[in-house]
Amino acid sequence: MKKILISFLTVAFGLSVVTSCIEEVNPQSSTVTKDQAANAPGSYNNFVSGLTSSLVGKFKFGSDKPFDFGYPTFYQMRDVMGQDVVPSWDGHWYQTWYTSGTALGPQYLYCQVPWTYYYGWIKNCNTVLSLAGTEPDADKATGAGIAYAMRAMFYMDLARMFAQNTYALDKNAETVPIVTESTALSDLANNPRATNEKMWGFILSDLDNAEKYLADYERPDKYTPDLSVVYGLKARAYQVMEDWVNAEKYAKLAQKGYTLMNEEDYTSRETGFNTPNSSWMFGLTYKANDDNILLNDGDSSWGSFMCLEVNGSECGYASSYGSKLLIDRHLYETIPAGDFRKKCFVDFKIDELGSKAEQVEALKAYSDYPEWVYNSGHKEGTVVGGLSLKFRAAGGSEGHYNQYKGFLVAVPIMRVEEMYLIEAEAAGMQNEANGIALLTQFAKTRDASYEYGKHNEAYGNQSTSAFQNEIWWQRRIEFWGEGLATFDIKRLNKGIIRSYPNTNHLETRRWNTTEPPVWMDFCIVQSETNYNLACTNNPTPIPPTSDSEEITSW
Repeated sequence: MKKILISFLTVAFGLSVVTSCIEEVNPQSSTVTKDQAANAPGSYNNFVSGLTSSLVGKFKFGSDKPFDFGYPTFYQMRDVMGQDVVPSWDGHWYQTWYTSGTALGPQYLYCQVPWTYYYGWIKNCNTVLSLAGTEPDADKATGAGIAYAMRAMFYMDLARMFAQNTYALDKNAETVPIVTESTALSDLANNPRATNEKMWGFILSDLDNAEKYLADYERPDKYTPDLSVVYGLKARAYQVMEDWVNAEKYAKLAQKGYTLMNEEDYTSRETGFNTPNSSWMFGLTYKANDDNILLNDGDSSWGSFMCLEVNGSECGYASSYGSKLLIDRHLYETIPAGDFRKKCFVDFKIDELGSKAEQVEALKAYSDYPEWVYNSGHKEGTVVGGLSLKFRAAGGSEGHYNQYKGFLVAVPIMRVEEMYLIEAEAAGMQNEANGIALLTQFAKTRDASYEYGKHNEAYGNQSTSAFQNEIWWQRRIEFWGEGLATFDIKRLNKGIIRSYPNTNHLETRRWNTTEPPVWMDFCIVQSETNYNLACTNNPTPIPPTSDSEEITSW
């Protein structure tokens, strides 16, 4: 049935961050001790499996909040904070992150969501590491390596979400409190936010351990991290730290065994960005028995927001209820016609066609279900231009008519394309000619006629070189909708531009800045600062009071 979208400002409930140290209790108690948990048949492996299976599947806040669907929801929360991903209307479920509302402040549910999710995942990692011990036995070493890798990834996300300045700008900027398997319960009341320097050192330490324990591990599928993912995480970390020698080294190591997506993979109408392929290094997947799929008509899921072509059941926020995510018009218009990635987004010129029949006919270039795409564009809106068809529904033809199959998609967490671009950026920051050569080699796999030097817009901030701006442009196109946009804006100290002629950004939200906007610094939930007296907070973001003057060139 169709959902009624209601904006809400729910006061966050108190939730103290808890350590995974398991206190021993009387065996007659209903509480399981650490030794009991460790010795139960198969329990350790179950804890390890939970590190990745918990990324999706269950609700933390309830099926009535459709953004409550695990790790991928944070891609959308972060991406709409910038300029490249545009919510289609003011009733969109991600509008608060787009509009910098006060509901992002410490007292509200929106602030609670990342804190609850991420520290819950970290607690799972700490539980495994506590059971494994400081020197894991052979049968526990792989699990410990997976836990170290996952914990590093979670803290890496948190550091980039909560720090007001990136590592390269201010090593003393505060990130979040660190909680490990050895953190005592008494320490939680006086656990300050780690500085960038301490946090990134801790992350690298975890990744060193992960590299050690996963050295010979052969994973069963791409939904579990292995050594290549550890190398990829190290490449990300060294990129943020601007340690270009190591960023280049680990990005290169991470590429082994993978190949770049070609046009057929990238634009496939059946498997496009819903099925792991030769370029995916790490991902997650929704399963038929997930609460995110079974409850709320499957609408509280990634597929509901990202897959337009599930219409037979008249469910799905993107396909049926008007909550689409569009590409920024200016960004779209900078993509050359010969770049196959442009085919993932509907041309804005189609809206200028005179009739529905003409538009539907033109949409056949993008979809086997053109009328559905047209109808999606015209629900809570009157345009199809900018609609994304990058993320396709799963399940073949049946999945298009049955959301319980169509939303059973995989979602990438890391692709080898990112490693190619990190390698190019890192090489170029040491020797620009080498970086340009690597960038050009990559870009020509997307657009055979690519010429270096045409995509170096600075977006207000001139601190980065033309070369880094070219890298940034490639990342914006390549990873649109994959959760990296805000991280790059903060890392490169960029502003955003939403106000320009013919913009498709929503009125009263057309803001231009010359540096990362303050709403990209996530607030810490008030329950943490109430009970952790050493923990400071970021200011509640206050949105601009009016649209910015249109920028005509940049």
